[in-house]
Amino acid sequence: MRLPRTAHTGRPWRIHEIAGDFTVEDVWALPTPGGPDDLAKLVDQIADGMHDGVKGDTPVTRLLFAVRWRLGGLLGWDRPEAGIDSRTPSLLDRLPADLKEGPRRPVDLGSSPFTSLYETHDEWAAEMANKTVHAVLHLAWVEAGPPGRYRGQMAVLVRPNGRLGRLYMFAIKPIRYFWVYPALIRTIGRTWRTQARMREG
Repeated sequence: MRLPRTAHTGRPWRIHEIAGDFTVEDVWALPTPGGPDDLAKLVDQIADGMHDGVKGDTPVTRLLFAVRWRLGGLLGWDRPEAGIDSRTPSLLDRLPADLKEGPRRPVDLGSSPFTSLYETHDEWAAEMANKTVHAVLHLAWVEAGPPGRYRGQMAVLVRPNGRLGRLYMFAIKPIRYFWVYPALIRTIGRTWRTQARMREG
């Protein structure tokens, strides 16, 4: 379920200290019911899904991602010189001391363009950059429903790279809302339920 931006901005997340010049583009509730200490399970699940790259798991999303990566290759959007520490400094440079010294797991996100920034008891953040945008994926663990019940919440924060980045974000907005995120969230929920049954069994 898509949430208003205030579902992210209205909470005292540490990411606000680090990415204050980024725009909150999307906020979604995740179908991942659990207890107060389950964020690490969600982070591991998301990291496992990222390990082989961002491809999608339905025919439509696979096609959309394939077109995006092909277009990015042709136009040079995803070249190393357009990424973190080349075109744009990493947000790691902005981390306060306690987050800088804290865990940055999972370290290995495979061929995904994302790199872990930090992890706390109720937050995890990762960043990526290319020629169009510098983006942050933020996972949070929020109380929802009966007392003691929690679920995941996902926010995407972006800082577009000039006019190209703004046009790119505008162009992909309907694709994100109608195909990419709904399919992604269904997959997250299905995998969460499967792994919960395995843990219980």
